[in-house]
Amino acid sequence: MIETIQADWIKSEAINLENCCNDNPLKILGPHFYEQQWVVRVWMPEADEVKINFKNNTYKAESINHKWLFEAILPENPNYNYEINISRGGVKHKQHDPWSYREEWMGEVDRHLFAEGNHHHIWEKMGAHLIEKKNQRGVMFCIWAPNAKSISIIGDINSWDGRHHPMQKRLGGIWELFMPTMQEGDTYKYEIRTQQGHIYEKADPYGFLHEIRPQNGSIVSKLKNFNWNDSSWIANRDSSSQINKPISVYEMHLGSWLHESTDNKYLEKNGEPRDPVPAADLKPGTRLLTYPELTKKLIPYVKERGFTHIELMPISEHPFDGSWGYQVTGWYAPTSRFGTPNEFREFVNKCHEEGIGVILDWVPGHFPKDKHGLAFFDGCHLYEHGDSRIGEHKEWGTLIFNYSRNEVRNFLVANLVYWFEEFHIDGIRVDAVASMLYRDYLRPDGEWIPNENGGNENIEAVKFLQQANHVLFQHFPGALSIAEESTTWPMVTKPTDMGGLGFNLKWNMGWMHDMLDYFEIDPWFRQFHQNSVTFSITYNYTENFMLALSHDEVVHGKSHLLHKMPGDDWKKYANTRALLTYMWTHPGKKTIFMGMEFGQRQEWNVWDDLQWELLEFEPHKGIRNLIDDLNVLYKNEPALWKNDFDPYGFQWIDCNDKSNSVISFMRRENDTNEWLVIVANFTPNTHGSYKVGVPVEGFYKEIFNSDSSRYGGSNKGNMGGKETINYNIHDYQNSLELALPPLSVSIFKHQSKK
Repeated sequence: MIETIQADWIKSEAINLENCCNDNPLKILGPHFYEQQWVVRVWMPEADEVKINFKNNTYKAESINHKWLFEAILPENPNYNYEINISRGGVKHKQHDPWSYREEWMGEVDRHLFAEGNHHHIWEKMGAHLIEKKNQRGVMFCIWAPNAKSISIIGDINSWDGRHHPMQKRLGGIWELFMPTMQEGDTYKYEIRTQQGHIYEKADPYGFLHEIRPQNGSIVSKLKNFNWNDSSWIANRDSSSQINKPISVYEMHLGSWLHESTDNKYLEKNGEPRDPVPAADLKPGTRLLTYPELTKKLIPYVKERGFTHIELMPISEHPFDGSWGYQVTGWYAPTSRFGTPNEFREFVNKCHEEGIGVILDWVPGHFPKDKHGLAFFDGCHLYEHGDSRIGEHKEWGTLIFNYSRNEVRNFLVANLVYWFEEFHIDGIRVDAVASMLYRDYLRPDGEWIPNENGGNENIEAVKFLQQANHVLFQHFPGALSIAEESTTWPMVTKPTDMGGLGFNLKWNMGWMHDMLDYFEIDPWFRQFHQNSVTFSITYNYTENFMLALSHDEVVHGKSHLLHKMPGDDWKKYANTRALLTYMWTHPGKKTIFMGMEFGQRQEWNVWDDLQWELLEFEPHKGIRNLIDDLNVLYKNEPALWKNDFDPYGFQWIDCNDKSNSVISFMRRENDTNEWLVIVANFTPNTHGSYKVGVPVEGFYKEIFNSDSSRYGGSNKGNMGGKETINYNIHDYQNSLELALPPLSVSIFKHQSKK
């Protein structure tokens, strides 16, 4: 019997393993048949002694080819049915051999779909997966890094030493290794050695959980171990288009909504206190809320306000709070700042139980340069373009995805499916779409490259967005896909088969800018800017618009909504109420940012929380009451939402009274033929008998008045409603003679039975 096998090629391969430059460890490690006998080679750096247990026999392994390569001859093929006894530095332990599990994890079909960019469930293969392989539990690691010279798993399991666990390179630039010694909760990274010999420690791009900042390792985490009870919600959502329903969105940032004292720790289910995650240096002694605490506090608050959806600013893992979440490094992981993935699942589950949809900000437009992230991932420009003229946002200090690469598009498109499938979210808002569509976005001449046709359109990004939306609606027909697109790019919300980008809603940035510009000026001068109020209707039906007053409008010296308004406090409150009421009556879905619902005074600060103490004062309670009642009215009156994207849904009565800064219009819907009359007075002047033409005679009930004392107003109004008079105006035979309160919007509804 051959006791040992000594060969130069084995020594050479072992030296490569020691130097972390071997991409084919299975060539020498594990069981091998040689001259009618089986040899098992075990790679065990710094081990003093290695023995192999097989069928109740122990075989001592010798290190004749390399000091860390231990070999033993066995009488038959052991497959994976052996254990290794190791003695290292006086410590003994027993384990299974990672290199005895030789079968490929990523199959041929998986590789093919991934290579063409169409593996919509690629996260079920990539990343770290807790599986049972040949009756042995462990973690299967799989990563794409075609340009790497070698890759190792590093973590506490091997003292973060990349010499211990080299991965096997497969076809298509895929690397795999099954680790029977690892389990749920273990922290890990990939140590990637480049062709130039540089070493990078990278977090898992497909990691399902990462360490709490400032640490950035990935953590082995289970998938599909949560019991959902929202099947009826999902079925109802996907049974019809959501854009023909009322949509009122509360946009928020989880980390700055509400803080808690670090002395008041969150208690786990077993009663143990959880280590607090500090909120910010700005507020010593405060911590972030956990997902369970947000479930208990945020969801009832949003439900009480009457919003239909919560929109969360990015919660994918990100290292820097100051990025607001828009510089993502962990695309497949909800941030661990607030807790575990299953705790976030329970948050979504509870939202659905309470009738609230969940929208996530999704950021496929760029990624940061953090050394543990995607940048220069395997020593080459893998996820980003190599040419900075198309691969970098210099103003933002971030990199741009290479949308022309199939595997990169697959990474992003599958990520979209992942959030809907694994976390049951209901919609996305895609940030900074314009930065993706134009190659010259924020770039001076000479610092961008035209496309193949000589234009500035990013054709690859367009195709990516079309693919992402097509796949999204193919899997989840009731989803919301909202574009923050700030230009006049055509057909943003048209289907992809018509040549559109495939979103079903687009933020109306023009309306937002016009209205904020209008309300920021003194009311006397508004007579010269009537066009700011009325212009949006001229293009309203070119896209499916959502009206949004977002976080971007309350930072960087812009002031919060209340303090954008001119005049004393009374006028500020009245202007705010008038703007919000006009927003709720204007065609388009609704989004406001947290704090606007009660008149936050300070600008939003990501390191602070909201000024909840303001609710001790009546004017701020009044604004909150206004939002509550607007949402109730909005959901109960189909005329305010059913025909948002049909010209029938809106009709001017009069938009030309510039001298008084008064507008009047109707909202209507064609199922019941009901309609509402809305009259807005955007000056502090009161009108005692202002005539507005209406299409049908009878009694018009005043169903809403932003000047009500309930909202902090002067309580001027029309005593519950008005009967029409026979007075021809605005091309109507009948009219209403109304009292128009100062800086107000009033809503009337015809009462057919009265």
